[in-house]
Amino acid sequence: MLLDPRGPRFAAVLTTVVLAIVLVTGSGLLLLAQAVVFALTAVNPRLGPYGLLFRALVAPRLDPPAELEPVAPVRFAQVVGLAFSAVGAAGWFAGLPALGLAATGAALAAAFLNAAFGLCLGCEAYLAIRRLAGRPLAARVAVPPR
Repeated sequence: MLLDPRGPRFAAVLTTVVLAIVLVTGSGLLLLAQAVVFALTAVNPRLGPYGLLFRALVAPRLDPPAELEPVAPVRFAQVVGLAFSAVGAAGWFAGLPALGLAATGAALAAAFLNAAFGLCLGCEAYLAIRRLAGRPLAARVAVPPR
């Protein structure tokens, strides 16, 4: 399955906002809600809440994408985000704010890099793992002209 790469980047913008709010407020509940978003998106990026918003509100206003990206790296990145947000939420709920801050800050940094520069750290890690395993995967696929 292939995705419009602008969808995950849009999701990264929303994720950046949510994680910044978590850092300011220390809300374990909001971080737990973001963890649920990561989990749903890891199951199927097209059905994640931010992906649904992108497809309903943003994509219809854009030209078709020039290239598509495979879904597997995006799913892996969502699992990584889920892990960091779960650890962060556990920190906030357990009264360990340093753990909550560190895990949330790391997730925020990754989300910001994707939102601002299109650099998906989890996706790049997935592609590197595939190369090391001798099973490389193309990062992007050009869309044939219509």
